[in-house]
Amino acid sequence: MRSDVAVAIAAIRAGQAVILPTDTVYGLAGTALTPEGRDAVYRLKGREHGQPTALVAASIEALLECVPELERSSGAAITALLPGPYTLVLPNPARRFPWLCGSTPDAIGVRVPALSSVAAEVIVAVTAVVATSANLPGGAEPQTLADVSDELRQGAAAAVDGGTLPGIPSTVVDLTGPHPRVLREGAGDLERVLALTT
Repeated sequence: MRSDVAVAIAAIRAGQAVILPTDTVYGLAGTALTPEGRDAVYRLKGREHGQPTALVAASIEALLECVPELERSSGAAITALLPGPYTLVLPNPARRFPWLCGSTPDAIGVRVPALSSVAAEVIVAVTAVVATSANLPGGAEPQTLADVSDELRQGAAAAVDGGTLPGIPSTVVDLTGPHPRVLREGAGDLERVLALTT
């Protein structure tokens, strides 16, 4: 195991924030299993606690272990779009992971990126992470580890270098209503989203 991967795994398990590559941009990540992981990420980024943030898993199987209700309510959408550059806002009837849901506990954002081996190794080891782009509010999306600001790199407990990423954030789609609603256009193909209605 690479030393930076091992350090990142230990830091996340300890409730600290780390910098990880995804399939889109570099992200700030912490454990999704306790509020402390969210708190560490939000504190470093300067993000308000009322804002929701996605739960990120390394595989669809791991995602469904975390939120098993999704298999019945949203299984078709999940298998159609994930793994990939999409963040899906889905019904959360059991109100799981309320610390990730902001002011809407009945909905949860989820992500299963198409991860590099090093990033997958970290997330598999810690079950799931909360993640948001590794930039300060209003800052550019980081395409390389060097693009992450000194403030965030110095504040993170670890950083894993995944090389150069596309630099375009995920497409965010709200699937809690009768039709898909695109909340943010990004790296994901909108045609695939719209095909969910047909």
